[in-house]
Amino acid sequence: MVEGWLDVGQGDPWWLLIAYFAGMLARTVGLPPLVGYLGTGFLLNALGAEYGQLLDQIADLGVTLLLFTIGLKIDLRSLLRFEVIGAGALHMLGIVAGFGAIFLGLAALNVGAFVGLSQTDAILIAFAFSFSSTVFAIKVLEEQGAITSRNGRVAIGILVLQDIIAVVYLSAAQGKAPSIWAILLLLLIPIRPGLRWLMRRSGHGELLLLFGITMALIGAGLFVLVGIKGDLGALVLGMLLAGGGKADELNKTMMGVKDLFLVGFFLEIGLDVLPTVNGLVAAAILMLLLPLKTLWYLRLLTWSKLRARTAWQASLDLTSYSEFGLIVTAVAVEAGDLGDDWLAVVAVAVAVSFAVSAPIAERGDHLFAKYCGGLRRWERKARLPGDEDLHLYAVQVVVFGMGRMGTRAYEAVAADFGGRVLGVDVDEDIVMAHSAEGHRVVLGDATDPDFWSRSVGLVDGLQWVLLTASSQEANVAAVKRLRDRGYSGRIAATSLYPDDADQLRDIGVDFAFDVYAEAGSGFAGDLRSKIQDEAGENTEDKPDS
Repeated sequence: MVEGWLDVGQGDPWWLLIAYFAGMLARTVGLPPLVGYLGTGFLLNALGAEYGQLLDQIADLGVTLLLFTIGLKIDLRSLLRFEVIGAGALHMLGIVAGFGAIFLGLAALNVGAFVGLSQTDAILIAFAFSFSSTVFAIKVLEEQGAITSRNGRVAIGILVLQDIIAVVYLSAAQGKAPSIWAILLLLLIPIRPGLRWLMRRSGHGELLLLFGITMALIGAGLFVLVGIKGDLGALVLGMLLAGGGKADELNKTMMGVKDLFLVGFFLEIGLDVLPTVNGLVAAAILMLLLPLKTLWYLRLLTWSKLRARTAWQASLDLTSYSEFGLIVTAVAVEAGDLGDDWLAVVAVAVAVSFAVSAPIAERGDHLFAKYCGGLRRWERKARLPGDEDLHLYAVQVVVFGMGRMGTRAYEAVAADFGGRVLGVDVDEDIVMAHSAEGHRVVLGDATDPDFWSRSVGLVDGLQWVLLTASSQEANVAAVKRLRDRGYSGRIAATSLYPDDADQLRDIGVDFAFDVYAEAGSGFAGDLRSKIQDEAGENTEDKPDS
């Protein structure tokens, strides 16, 4: 059995091993591992390496799982906001029109790979470059602890919108009408409660992972059965399961497996095509166009009533070209709509865009502080809830994060500080629920430097800041923002691990609460009291001898 597996393409296992080390090297220098995978493919291609069925199957499965996990994150309510659906759709249309016109101009000038490009080809290539990278954006947001921030939620919403458009294109690219039996797919809607019940019953370990992979494959299989591209089926099954904490847990559980199989896709791209000189020139031109993509995002997001800083950081998160552009191009090449050379051009442009965009996105706050005067001129006077100016007085304690931990902290300090306690959360539903209970809670983000600009003078009267975010990165970012604003009061923060607590103390946190350690101590204390109480009861029940 093992011998037969190794015979599939003979070198496939070794190419995966080389890709592993290349991915590790890319991560070491601060780049997504997929840059290493693409580089490995190009290198092996230049050396004349070939791959077999194993790598091909891994690549297909990777794309299917990618789309399923995207479906798990789709919150239709978040997509219906103008700053997401409006800005996202207008940005894509603007890039397709603008880049398409530039590509046709380059074709008219007989520039390299653009020679002979038709209008349809130019639009299709521009469409591939209109996508932003989900892999890149999530990596940057996680490192900044900004997944739940306003700029993070806007960026992720736009990415999901783009992913849906990509999947629709991939399905339509088959060029054949679906079967009449496709109407039966509507029966998936009424069985949604049953699927979500199964998901909840799957626990937290390998059974949940198996459930996710099985659902992705079943969705793909059902859609293929009725003549629709299977990737769309994986996305739809994910959307049916979306919503609630269990979908988030399933997404996190599948993240590593999905990324593992995507190795095959990026490696296969490099092994299929090798960039020519003309292709490298085209990729260099595309890198010169990258700032236009950022500025167009910035213009649209500020027009959507976001503050300049929120729009700026979201634009940087969305700047890079996308792995979905690679998938779209691969489908177009396979269908004969584009030449093979363009697959290599897109691959190089995507990889280089990651290398260029990563350090800029990480320095977003520093760059904004330097150029905020010019950027703020793009702001509109009317702003979205959570971006408006705050008028807060007599606040001595601020609690960031009003989940279970933050709510208990708020209620505890309110006993001593009364109405001088303020709660802050990034979730509008949580803010509304607390406000209905009479708590003083506002919409905001501790990791956003502009939060303090919205509430001038708040820092001056503060005695305590309590940070209860579940993300260590978010708490660290919040501490840095506070100290940058000149806050000299006391800070308390929660942590999940002892080394996280040590890190918080090192950067100036006065009280770091180790949640698991303290929960263990509390459990031990309660258990001891329970045992002592029962022992006392047993002693009282014993008859006198």
